[in-house]
Amino acid sequence: MMTTYPHLLERIQALVSSSKEERIHFLYEDRWIGYDRAKKIIAVLEDLLQQPRKIRPLSLLLIGEPNNGKTTIIREFYRQNHTMSIRDPVTDLIDVTKPAILIEAPPTADEKALYIALLDHFFVPFRPTDSKTKLRYQLIHLLRRFGTRMLIIDEIHNFLSGTAMKQREVMNALKSITNELMISIVGIGTKDAVRVLHTDPQHASRFDVADLPNWDLDLDFRNLLVSYERILPLKMASNLSARQSATLLHEISGGNLGDLNRILVECAKDAILSGAEQISIETIKKFKSLKPTAGLRKVN
Repeated sequence: MMTTYPHLLERIQALVSSSKEERIHFLYEDRWIGYDRAKKIIAVLEDLLQQPRKIRPLSLLLIGEPNNGKTTIIREFYRQNHTMSIRDPVTDLIDVTKPAILIEAPPTADEKALYIALLDHFFVPFRPTDSKTKLRYQLIHLLRRFGTRMLIIDEIHNFLSGTAMKQREVMNALKSITNELMISIVGIGTKDAVRVLHTDPQHASRFDVADLPNWDLDLDFRNLLVSYERILPLKMASNLSARQSATLLHEISGGNLGDLNRILVECAKDAILSGAEQISIETIKKFKSLKPTAGLRKVN
């Protein structure tokens, strides 16, 4: 009779019979956990993407502490929306569109570097040595050709690096693109990114700001632990959402999602290697002393 593991998702149950090495490798892979906060943000982004084009399109700035899940949410939304195939009813030909484009902001505020980062997504030849005007013209043409409706810029706080003039130039370049094509901008960054909007009062008036805070020690956090436990390939239930485990995990992670993921991965790895096959209070305590050297931050 096949052993079942009701504490795990069905797709994870099949993984439990794999070797220790395979299970540990899985722990370090990127993963998507559709917790409520993430689902709500993706719903907002979906609504923004589907809105009709208008003269002053709405835009969004998503901010939060470093390593708190912002990029993971955005990449999941982008995975769902970066390309779309449309069949022409007359010619029966299939056309590919790019509703959303995701880039990481250049290291400093630089208009030309912004155009180059966006052009890279179209897999067409262009010369980085061309003038800003020529690169902008080519970019506008491609955005129209592929029906792009949203530009997503991760690490947008990078635009704070550079002179005030450079910051204004890159933000004005974005404003010009949105005005001409009537598309939305979504920026993702730390809380400092709000300062980017104040290079010009017009920028601030176009952006809604959504904050992704660290987690409180509450029912939502405990539900998050339930979701995590269902994807950790351990043969025995750990009951991570129990009061003692949840309190300890929150104390170590400071409610930071990335830090929580790190500690749970290390605990699960230890449980696999030791043969315990569950994360106990003692397992969690093993990693409490690793906070300073593992890059885990405690938020007071």
